[in-house]
Amino acid sequence: MEKPAPADHPIQDLLARRWSPRSFADEAVPGKILLSLFEAARWAPSSFNEQPWFFLIAVKEDREAFERMLSCLVPGNQAWAKGAPVLMLTAARLAFERDAKPNRHAFHDVGLAAMSLVIEATARGLFAHQMAGIEAEKIRASYGLPDDVDPATAIALGYPADAIPEDMTERELAPRSRKALEDFIFTEGWGKPASLLR
Repeated sequence: MEKPAPADHPIQDLLARRWSPRSFADEAVPGKILLSLFEAARWAPSSFNEQPWFFLIAVKEDREAFERMLSCLVPGNQAWAKGAPVLMLTAARLAFERDAKPNRHAFHDVGLAAMSLVIEATARGLFAHQMAGIEAEKIRASYGLPDDVDPATAIALGYPADAIPEDMTERELAPRSRKALEDFIFTEGWGKPASLLR
């Protein structure tokens, strides 16, 4: 199932096709494809080329690892994410490795890496659903994260489902929407829409 964005202005097809379903086909994602997704993340831009991102991954074929990662999601996300063939957790190193000074752009850069991964996934016929609903302290303890690394998000990944489970129909078929450009592009001051929008 695809659900392209109803863009008001022309955008690239991959960006329009990217969306976040909660239902996935019961089909494994080949390891070589997962490696290409991480390669895309690897080449994302970052402040001072710090590359402060980390990914933890579990595939459904490894039941123990998958259940462990699934348990790090909040219950509402566990309910549907258990159907994905791949789960990931992202994390950010909060200090620069070269001088240990705080990197206030770390989470931004993790987001860039995750988006690169998601767009590569979209190009390969996969879909990803990113989640903020994680148990950060459980992740820290379960995976032994260093003190200067913070959990950021989770990602469920897989091929689109042929049919939507009945309990997900309403959410999966709901129209996609976004704020208008006037709501977040300013020129003369906060809340004053940019002149190019007039």
